[in-house]
Amino acid sequence: MIKGSDIRKADHPIEPLLLDRWSPRAMSGEEISEEELMRLFEAARWAPSSFNAQQWRALYARRGTEHWEKFFDLLVDANKVWAKNAAALVVFISRKFFDYNNEPSRTHSYDCGAAWENFALQGFRQGLVVHGMEGFDYELARKALQIPDEFEVEAMAAVGKPGDKELLPEKLQARESPNDRRKLSESIFEGPFGTHQKRD
Repeated sequence: MIKGSDIRKADHPIEPLLLDRWSPRAMSGEEISEEELMRLFEAARWAPSSFNAQQWRALYARRGTEHWEKFFDLLVDANKVWAKNAAALVVFISRKFFDYNNEPSRTHSYDCGAAWENFALQGFRQGLVVHGMEGFDYELARKALQIPDEFEVEAMAAVGKPGDKELLPEKLQARESPNDRRKLSESIFEGPFGTHQKRD
């Protein structure tokens, strides 16, 4: 699997893992063990969260199990084309209210995102493809997976072993490479929104 640092260049020194991780689509179709997958969820478990409430939850199906088709059918057609070779599909959700007092949690999505990032980084470290998606039917996911109203459906992810990019349709083969990011100066402001400081 290509490393992001083969193509990407950071403007400031950061941990190589953060630069190297990216989201391929090419997967081999091979199964992964439950133990391999649990290591990703274990990494997610240690993500920071407001009041340590751990608002995130995850529902998953491994290839070849009774739940696979139900999860696969949630995907839009464009994602089915490549995710059919995944070893597991995951739906991330977050509870909108704190368990301890049932008051609204303003950061439930933020905290779920932190868990997802740990999940993705651990998967990359294990040599797996981990690709997050919003291309699925959110309402169908709620209904088909019996997700209670107090949970927000956040995103899906496909997990699998790396495969040759030739397994992908031609137009996706051309995109099977780490992408860049916009300049930091376009994303951060010291002070109020839109305040740019020129840096040498």
